[in-house]
Amino acid sequence: MKQDFILPDIGEGIVECEIVDWLVAEGDSIVEDQPVCDVMTDKALVQIPAVHNGVVSKLYYAKGEIAKVHAPLFAMEIADSPVSAAEPANAAATGPSVSTVKNMCEPASSTEDFILPDIGEGIVECEIVDWLVAEGDSIVEDQPVCDVMTDKALVQIPAKYSGVVSKLYYAKGEIAKVHSPLFAMQIAGQAVAVNTTAPAQRPVPAEHGASEQSVSHATASAASGKALASPAVRRLARELNIDLAKVAGSGEKGRVYKEDVKAFANGTQPQTSSRLAAAQSNASASQSAVANADRVEPIKGIKAAMARQMADSVASIPHFTYCEEIDLTALIALRLSLKDSYAKQGVKLTMMPFFMKAMSLAIKDFPVMNSQPNADCTELRYFSEHNIGVAVDSKVGLLVPNVKGCQAKSIIDIARELSRLTDSAREGRVSPVDLKGGTITISNIGAIGGTVATPIINKPEVAIVALGKVQTLPRFNAKGEVEARQLMQISWSGDHRIIDGGTIARFTNLWKQYLEQPSAMLVNMI
Repeated sequence: MKQDFILPDIGEGIVECEIVDWLVAEGDSIVEDQPVCDVMTDKALVQIPAVHNGVVSKLYYAKGEIAKVHAPLFAMEIADSPVSAAEPANAAATGPSVSTVKNMCEPASSTEDFILPDIGEGIVECEIVDWLVAEGDSIVEDQPVCDVMTDKALVQIPAKYSGVVSKLYYAKGEIAKVHSPLFAMQIAGQAVAVNTTAPAQRPVPAEHGASEQSVSHATASAASGKALASPAVRRLARELNIDLAKVAGSGEKGRVYKEDVKAFANGTQPQTSSRLAAAQSNASASQSAVANADRVEPIKGIKAAMARQMADSVASIPHFTYCEEIDLTALIALRLSLKDSYAKQGVKLTMMPFFMKAMSLAIKDFPVMNSQPNADCTELRYFSEHNIGVAVDSKVGLLVPNVKGCQAKSIIDIARELSRLTDSAREGRVSPVDLKGGTITISNIGAIGGTVATPIINKPEVAIVALGKVQTLPRFNAKGEVEARQLMQISWSGDHRIIDGGTIARFTNLWKQYLEQPSAMLVNMI
């Protein structure tokens, strides 16, 4: 059996490496633990060993090329792989079928399992969120096959080859194991056994007639509001100017196949409008019956990880809260004056990059805000890098990617990186690398609503701040006159084992000064 060797994690944060030398060649026999190649990361020279006995069938990279972690490195025929079963014993009595004769003249049909690769450091399993293909679908290399959820992010799994999906090993919502088969497929270019004795048909249970089957499939399509069909079937329907919602699918769960569309076009499949109406009525009745029922769903993936993290943070860290008001009138005016010119350069200049840069400048005077204690709080590590995290309300739960090295970035650099991270996080597809290594966190709750909050510290960090919404409120100026100002309430939570009230107050005063007087921030950036 042919199987790809997936290049595993070879060091924290390492995503690629250079092929220094191949120690084997295509066609060589190798044994388990035999060195296969030397690769160079930005940290060390690493030797990659084989994990099975077998024969090397293909090397995917040449010497000097860059290989990606979690991507195929080489392919091999695994030793002692099982041989496919022969024809059934009664074939001799009945004579060879057309498909048997055809297969005598063609290469044997074979399938290959897609092994779920490493999808993050320490990740051993994931939930199948959605299949983007179905059994029988043709797929091409790099086409998304399914979305899976780990306890860190939503990850999309792409196909490695072009071919036909022959089996999905998990149902939606089930838990798949890393390094185990995810689905099987017939690789393009390999022969597929063809049975030409009759048109392709799907089995129908004996106790159901064809009419009942069509109605049940129509019900499934009607309830979902969208016909279940592959892109190729949809393309055929468009070419024939056929509404797929009117076609009764013969596949599982009402899936519509090409032969269903052709039969409908030829008038050999009955019109389904009346059955669809009945199906929709039945579906509506069913939905009404369950509308008032209680619903229970498991807490999984990122939501489960957040639950554990927050509970641990509150249980182990003595939190205290500090609130302050910041006048953003001058900063908002500055940002508005720059917004359009940078938009033409493709830079989305929000208020957040200013908050992050001002925070980084204030950390220089108060490095304890950018520190982390060890597990038993006997040592304190001060970080030279200001990796400021931003809490994002994504469709898969709360994610906190961080902009790394804010102390060395300009406001525009931070804006570009922040746009990349928030766009990825909102889709739940942020890289695990972007989620690791944060040193302090900002939660912009005011973007949704609210003025004051009590944020939970993102352990093992020592502080987090929640930004309230900007409000236009009356305030007295230096002359005692009332004028409209644009104000924001901020709420800090600090680790009282590390930070005292005086420290967080002085730090906030400096951060506030940079935000209320942008010229002071500019001077300190030079």
